[in-house]
Amino acid sequence: MKKIFTFLGVLSVVAVANAQIVINEVYGGGGNSGATYTHDFVELINKGTQPVTLSGATLQYASAANAFNAYHTLPEITLNPGQTYLIQEAKGSGGSTALPTPDFVATTLINFSGTTNSSTDGFSMSSSNLKIVLASNNIQVVSPTDSNVIDFVGVGTANQYEGAGPAPAMTNTTSVSRTNGVDTNDNSVDFKSGTPTPSNTSMLGVSDSNASKVKFIKNTLVTNTIEFSAKANVKIYSVNGQVVKTAAVNDGTSLDISALAKGVYVVAGDVDGHSVSQKIIKK
Repeated sequence: MKKIFTFLGVLSVVAVANAQIVINEVYGGGGNSGATYTHDFVELINKGTQPVTLSGATLQYASAANAFNAYHTLPEITLNPGQTYLIQEAKGSGGSTALPTPDFVATTLINFSGTTNSSTDGFSMSSSNLKIVLASNNIQVVSPTDSNVIDFVGVGTANQYEGAGPAPAMTNTTSVSRTNGVDTNDNSVDFKSGTPTPSNTSMLGVSDSNASKVKFIKNTLVTNTIEFSAKANVKIYSVNGQVVKTAAVNDGTSLDISALAKGVYVVAGDVDGHSVSQKIIKK
């Protein structure tokens, strides 16, 4: 949904069109049977071409068929184009791997009914079907078209969603995430199901408006090599933000990563004077 944002302290229609923070990935299977990650999470992204600041926003959660019953407030968030923001939600009893360092850890929830919520670690989300909304304030969202809705995602059997249909259902081992950060206001088109890939602000992002258009890796699902489509000096980061490999590459060359374990990595580099990064999954 396209709403009004604070862009460097100035409100304008142009800023809204070019800089928007939306929900990028949702995962509710944290800590469940078969899950790798111990926590549920919601990841935001600035899909625009300019830095943007979001103030006074909330996340609101609902089961697939019910009304939004609770929310938690987010701190002020400023993201560069393409930069992601990781919000840690409730912990399950299983899982073997903590999330990358969250940008925000959800704790106290506030019920719209006025009753006390006993949760101390954020939303305990469904692992399959749900509704999640990024709102501009703490007013209860009733519909995806409400004036305070920044972004609305219905998942699986959700009875509300943006566009023609909901995003695919999740499982204990899969999340739903945007396809290249695209937001057409249609959950069925914008989201796909896949392996959870939580990313915090230090792991993914670009430094200027042109960089978001630069793609320097041919394929983001890789095995033992990464194929590059541009000349760059690159660093490969683990999900914990550690540099695991550095190299100088050229257009059409491949980089051997057979020594790296399977999982999610971020490849950062400087291409034609632009600092860019892309997330890869080594299978």
